Amino acid sequence: MPVRSRDAKEFVRLWHRHHPPPAGQIFSLGAADEPNILRAVAVVGRPVARHLDDGTTLEVTRTASDGTRNANSLLYGAAWRAAKALGYRRLITYTQAGESGASLRGAGWRVLAHRPPRPGWHTPSRPPTDRGTSQIARTLWQAP
Repeated sequence: MPVRSRDAKEFVRLWHRHHPPPAGQIFSLGAADEPNILRAVAVVGRPVARHLDDGTTLEVTRTASDGTRNANSLLYGAAWRAAKALGYRRLITYTQAGESGASLRGAGWRVLAHRPPRPGWHTPSRPPTDRGTSQIARTLWQAP
């Protein structure tokens, strides 16, 4: 089901383990149960890495769930179908070291690459903002 941007961001703020809501998005999706209670969201936007932002690729920048079984896998599959329906040819996402990727495998996604930890950066004119991604290895995934 479609979810408004502000509602998806609030859900991420409440339920995501280690990241704040993303700044922007192209669309967001939700999974709800029978009484229409939102149980999980996926936020899809332009790729964070500039070299992947080619106009045909989108990135799942956040998913968050209240723990409902299979909700994230359902959303990864739905996000890929929605992206294709909008004319995109590629959908990617990242997991951090220590995350199993079970939801992605359950949705048929495959590993493209393993990225080493980034050292972070610092310049006097622009001090770093800790977003929880420095010094953490990541895995790049792609939708089937």
